[in-house]
Amino acid sequence: MGIPRALAALLNQRGIHFCMRVEKRGDNGFACVCDFLRSGLPEQVVTLRAPDRCDVADFGCPVTPKTVRLVRHQTPGGGVLMTNALDQIHFPAEAFGDLYHRRWSIEEAFKRLKHKLNLEHVSGLSRQAVNQDFAAKILCDNLEALVTLAARQTHPVPEQRRINRAYVHTVLKPLLPALLLGIAAASWLQDAMALIARRTFLHREGLSKPRKPRPKPHKFMSQ
Repeated sequence: MGIPRALAALLNQRGIHFCMRVEKRGDNGFACVCDFLRSGLPEQVVTLRAPDRCDVADFGCPVTPKTVRLVRHQTPGGGVLMTNALDQIHFPAEAFGDLYHRRWSIEEAFKRLKHKLNLEHVSGLSRQAVNQDFAAKILCDNLEALVTLAARQTHPVPEQRRINRAYVHTVLKPLLPALLLGIAAASWLQDAMALIARRTFLHREGLSKPRKPRPKPHKFMSQ
């Protein structure tokens, strides 16, 4: 639990408001979350222990306890949200459920980068190799986002449906080298966008799909 405490301390130090989910079982280490869940309260201001000294050295966060606010998640699935937005007037507890769901596209972007583009699986352990891999994968995701936007603008997609971003990656992955080198014809990209626009899913507001507990699908380092 050292990393979440360090992250909360670092964000607080930089004056950045955060809203993070902590698991219903207490996140395997936040004693204050376990106590809060047992209390039945809708919200509570608590103090996190100071970050571990090794995390302070690694991340440069302050080695002091931090005050945070726990809010019972206002959704059918329940759970707890942790935030440093302590002002109950400007940030009422009832607003956090909708706020968290508005962040879902960001959560999906992290999932896409980590699992589809294997952001954490680098080709080398030197600083240069990691920087190159990171930049290439972020560029790839940005290009896929632009193609997704273009496909939606140039092809009819029903309002209630969303383009499947995982399928966009599957379509563009074999084409990207040729497109970036200027070898592929523009017609290839047009055909790809037509294909992408046909692979959609129905978007339902407020739909909750609890994930089954299972190991994260990270690849093993080749070194």
